[in-house]
Amino acid sequence: MADIAIVGLDCAFPGARGTDAYWDLLMHGRDPLGDIPEQRWDPRDFTRETAGSARCDITRGGFVEDADSFDNDFFAVSPREAAAMDPQQRLLLQCAWRATEDSGQAPGQLDRKNIGVFIGALGSEWAQVHLSDYPRVTSQLGAGSSAGMAANRISYHLGFTGPSLVVDTACSSSLVAVHLACNALLAGECDQALAGGVNLALTPALGIVYTQLGVASASGRCRPFGAEADGIVRSDGVGVVVLRRLEDALADGQQVYAVIRGTAVNQDGRSHGITAPNRWSQQAVVEAAYRRAGVRPEQVRFLEAHGTGTALGDMIEASALGGVHAVEREQPCAIGSVKGNIGHTEGAAGIAGLIKVALALRHRVVPAARFGSRENPQLRLRERGLSLLKAPLRLPPGEVVAGLSSFGMGGTNAHAVLASAPRTGSRAAGRGRGGRLHPVREQRPAAGVFTLTADTPDALRRNLIAQAELIGKRPRGDSAGLCWTSNRAKTGLPYRCAVVARDTVELAAQLRATADDERLSAGVIDRPASAPTVAFLFSGQGSHFPAMTAGLYQDCATYRHFMDEADAALSPYTGASVRDLILAADPRVHQTAFTQPALFAVGYALARTLVELGIEPEALLGHGVGEFAAAVIGGALSLADAARLVAARGALMQYLPSGGAMYAVRAGQDTLRELVEAEPDVEFAAFNGPRDVVLSGSRPALERLVDGLAEHGVRGRDLGVAHAFHSALMEPAAERFAAVVSALDTAPSRIPFFSTLRGGPTGDDPLDGAYWTAQARQPVRFDAALASLTETVAPTHLLEIGPGLDLHALARRAGLPAGVQLLHPSPGEKAGGRELVELVAALYRAGLNPAWDALYPPEQRVPERLAPYAFSTAHRFWTKEPAPAAVRRRPVSVERPRTVDDPAGKPADPVLAAVLTAVSEVGAYDPGRVVPSARFYEDLGFDSVMLMQLKDVLETQLPQAGGVSVQQLLPALHSVATLADFLSEWITVETA
Repeated sequence: MADIAIVGLDCAFPGARGTDAYWDLLMHGRDPLGDIPEQRWDPRDFTRETAGSARCDITRGGFVEDADSFDNDFFAVSPREAAAMDPQQRLLLQCAWRATEDSGQAPGQLDRKNIGVFIGALGSEWAQVHLSDYPRVTSQLGAGSSAGMAANRISYHLGFTGPSLVVDTACSSSLVAVHLACNALLAGECDQALAGGVNLALTPALGIVYTQLGVASASGRCRPFGAEADGIVRSDGVGVVVLRRLEDALADGQQVYAVIRGTAVNQDGRSHGITAPNRWSQQAVVEAAYRRAGVRPEQVRFLEAHGTGTALGDMIEASALGGVHAVEREQPCAIGSVKGNIGHTEGAAGIAGLIKVALALRHRVVPAARFGSRENPQLRLRERGLSLLKAPLRLPPGEVVAGLSSFGMGGTNAHAVLASAPRTGSRAAGRGRGGRLHPVREQRPAAGVFTLTADTPDALRRNLIAQAELIGKRPRGDSAGLCWTSNRAKTGLPYRCAVVARDTVELAAQLRATADDERLSAGVIDRPASAPTVAFLFSGQGSHFPAMTAGLYQDCATYRHFMDEADAALSPYTGASVRDLILAADPRVHQTAFTQPALFAVGYALARTLVELGIEPEALLGHGVGEFAAAVIGGALSLADAARLVAARGALMQYLPSGGAMYAVRAGQDTLRELVEAEPDVEFAAFNGPRDVVLSGSRPALERLVDGLAEHGVRGRDLGVAHAFHSALMEPAAERFAAVVSALDTAPSRIPFFSTLRGGPTGDDPLDGAYWTAQARQPVRFDAALASLTETVAPTHLLEIGPGLDLHALARRAGLPAGVQLLHPSPGEKAGGRELVELVAALYRAGLNPAWDALYPPEQRVPERLAPYAFSTAHRFWTKEPAPAAVRRRPVSVERPRTVDDPAGKPADPVLAAVLTAVSEVGAYDPGRVVPSARFYEDLGFDSVMLMQLKDVLETQLPQAGGVSVQQLLPALHSVATLADFLSEWITVETA
């Protein structure tokens, strides 16, 4: 069969919450078994007579800690429904979420994906306990006790649409589920699959059965293949793995724990009894799996056996394995069984073994078999080509093959063949997006954005701490892989956090600092309501300086690619590389012939980098020569045409006679108009704001005008340019430039383009030759264009595209609307890649979902293990589901509502008060938990059954609303407030 990759996993077993704890327990051989928790059952209720006069020890076992905790708010499950759910379903939901995250995917972003769910479970002991109490049976308890719902809950809450089913083949259930999941993937029934198993010992019933069958351990220990083996011990457990076709996993850059090479399932058929194992069927299923995997027995280095530790079971399994592995080989095949560590997890036994094998292949060491120091001599393991592991086994380099068996009490046998993950070729470093890599200084660690999301501020803080603790244990090293993994797996929930770091030490510190933020601790942080609205502002001449954006060029492969692209387009016209000129800090950047092409290259490369990162502008505005890069981003000009025009424009202006100058003056147009009109050689070159004007003309005339202004307390600043741009002194160049642009191929900008020539949007007008000729001569109307942009587009963020912060200052003085934020990807001479990363982080916190891959070169896109989602343990559910919602309540008198709440804090509107009370009762919520803005489906977890119950309660609370039908209620069920408004209007109409 084709290979199936295990790309994610999570588990909880006795003494081991999570895969790291599980691996630690296996390697150190700790004993997690103990006395039965008080909440399970009272052993005193079960005497020898109850057990049929059989020896029955039901006081010990392996139990998962906090099996009663469930973060119901996270999954939008009401307390009433959570209390009715089999805790196996609750454990599986959280385990499935964490396993999906571990696969490098954000579970909340997989809605409507063709993902299958295959779960192994031995029925529902929860149902045995609760459904026999008939007066307390509810619809929620019925669904919550159904074994089949264990898979369906995962599919429903995570939005998966592939096959969803529960398998019960007794103790082989979860490995059979894995087999079915692999086949579904190979058949194309789903694109990926979650497979797993769950078991909670909620009653002593199976313990009594095992005792009567003679397979229960009298010593309270499970010793597979050991000399002192005397039977099994019941244990809890839950585990889920995420499976994908190997080629798909590798193509998506996912981590691969191990590869499933082949699986097989068969049945004992008629044998010595339905509960007795069959050696020949066990041998046959192993042989079938090897054939399907295309491996020979001598290739298998170790086996995770079923290994119950019963006299008959161990003997038959050793014989079956020996019938396959007693072949000539250099070393015997090592065997062990995880039941020696954690006991028999029944429906989760197969997945417990699978996760153990996958971790062993990943860590390249097989844990020793607990109680394996003295193997049972009657099993004759050595002559059967087998060896019980007495010490950890170091695995050799290269591919290692392992086997895994799981057998059901009713005779359904399963075997899987696993292999170590394939080695992937190293990606070429430093060539972002295939662009030519210009020689740069030695690479410094790149900054990355570590993202984290949660469903509440408190959950965000809890998960920040969890990530900081795990990352803080790592040695100092590059954090890019951790950041990239978090961008894929830790997004999608409403409350967002993003921190920037270059290495693991800085990252851990940043996460801790964010967790300690007072606003987060107080729960007053905002959640983005929508994606930000972004506009690009391209700066023009005067913002340039030597080595502008050189640091970014060094740090960011994507920027390097687009700068190289712009340089290649300009080189035929400039006679020299503007990229090299910039990187060498060449003072020729101050010569207009190079200044304008260099600014164009910087603007183009910055904008294209941002777009590549998923930051799409809703509007474009360019100041002077900045309009050329804006036009390319908007599609109004091609890169080739724009490069030709900018180079020609700069060259023509460069060779004009010197003697011109430009001054920035902090005064309004009205103040200056008479003075400018009195100096024929001075003109307005730019209107940047109410009191931001640039004057241009001959230097002597400008100096006379500025000296006169100084006498009135108005200062002018020399911009230090060699030519009087946007003045009559430009007309010779403008005339020759008109010939260059005469045959220009143009189109309207596909992104709204706010022209600083016209002071507003260009609409459907093309940016033709006449436009660019006038643009070189006429004044820049930045203030009018910016005012039009902010009024029309209502941006939340303005991004300056250029080498400095020139437009930041102008925009602030122009009087921006409240709340508009100004950002810059490369602000100033010392800027490098970190500033770009900080910008992306800020926009992510504001609601943007970037195209993260563009932030990291290919060699940094390496999946890393992160701490799994830390669910809240504040809510506990174990006792019986709350009594059905009462419907006999004293009716509420509906009078004209007061306009303010009463002093006790209760809603002034009696209808709203009745709705709040009814919703709290139906969902079993604490009254303070239900607020008017709470949404029925997303926040309160209401379904059709609960809505019917709500209608019954409301009819008693509000008799005047008794005539309303469910169909009439449905459109109003957006929130508690919208339902109350609908009912108020209904009652008003009905009683009028």
